[in-house]
Amino acid sequence: MGKRSREFDAYIAGSAAFARPILEKLRHAFHKACPPIEETIKWSYPHFEHMGIVGSMAAFKQHVSFGFWKGQLMRDPKRIFAGVGQTSMVAVKVRSLSELPAEKDLIAYIKEAVRLNEAEVKVPRARVKRVREDLEIPAYFMAAVRKKKKALATFEGFSYSHKKEYVEWVTEAKQEATRRKRLSTTVEWLADGKPRNWKYAKGGD
Repeated sequence: MGKRSREFDAYIAGSAAFARPILEKLRHAFHKACPPIEETIKWSYPHFEHMGIVGSMAAFKQHVSFGFWKGQLMRDPKRIFAGVGQTSMVAVKVRSLSELPAEKDLIAYIKEAVRLNEAEVKVPRARVKRVREDLEIPAYFMAAVRKKKKALATFEGFSYSHKKEYVEWVTEAKQEATRRKRLSTTVEWLADGKPRNWKYAKGGD
């Protein structure tokens, strides 16, 4: 049989009266669906593990949340996940025993979650879409660069990051004299086709 935790007992006992029977029923379903399953407290909430995290449950003031670690990969024939956000961990909220899915349905879902772990199926990493801010180029900067055609051609052909390195180097100068000197150097290096940090690049002089 799976390992039952005294911490689980304490967590359930310390939960609101309405939540206790819901938590007990969920606990029973996880063990019935997967006898070797183990109980552990992670991030202050009860989790069920078998070859990795299978699912979890948590009690709040007015509801109980339960879910599956790889929920986004699971089928949802009973529409238990309806209205739940599409994240790796799918969490369902219930406020009473009557809102819980039927035990046979719960067990079917838990078994599928267990199979995903046993098959070592991985959740694809979400791609983070990077939002690039618009690069603000002072008029005086572009006026200086335009004085040399080669400098302008180099700057316009540069990637966003290379442009940003030059612009920030010039605009972050605290003294006006330093700013003018950096701007002059910028135009000179651009005319030679050099990026801002060319000295640190391989083969730089």
